[in-house]
Amino acid sequence: QVQLVESGGGLVQAGGSLRLSCAASGRTFSSTAMGWFRQAPGKEREFVANINYSGASAYYADSVKGRFTISRDNAKNTVYLQMNSLKPEDTAVYYCAAKMTIATMTARPSWYDYWGQGTQVTVSS
Repeated sequence: QVQLVESGGGLVQAGGSLRLSCAASGRTFSSTAMGWFRQAPGKEREFVANINYSGASAYYADSVKGRFTISRDNAKNTVYLQMNSLKPEDTAVYYCAAKMTIATMTARPSWYDYWGQGTQVTVSS
């Protein structure tokens, strides 16, 4: 069982930055793929970024590529999402997700086994 707790959301002006954190419980974090997803009101949950168990591979949605960076610290059981040049369309609840695997990752929400409670990010224009 893995528990995930997100933090770092808030209100920011367009062009600003935020860093989200997701702290994971358990002893298997270093063999767990992690992902960030977001869901805006009335929309489906969408993939933002993921990172493999070692941090050697990371993938991004086209909408955030070049602006967001996913990283992880296995010593702290934490994954981060640095968000720069934020836009109003980035407004959503952001969720972190985990899959206990060292296999190739996917961007499908259904692939992930564990989810956090979400943190709200609001970008004002």
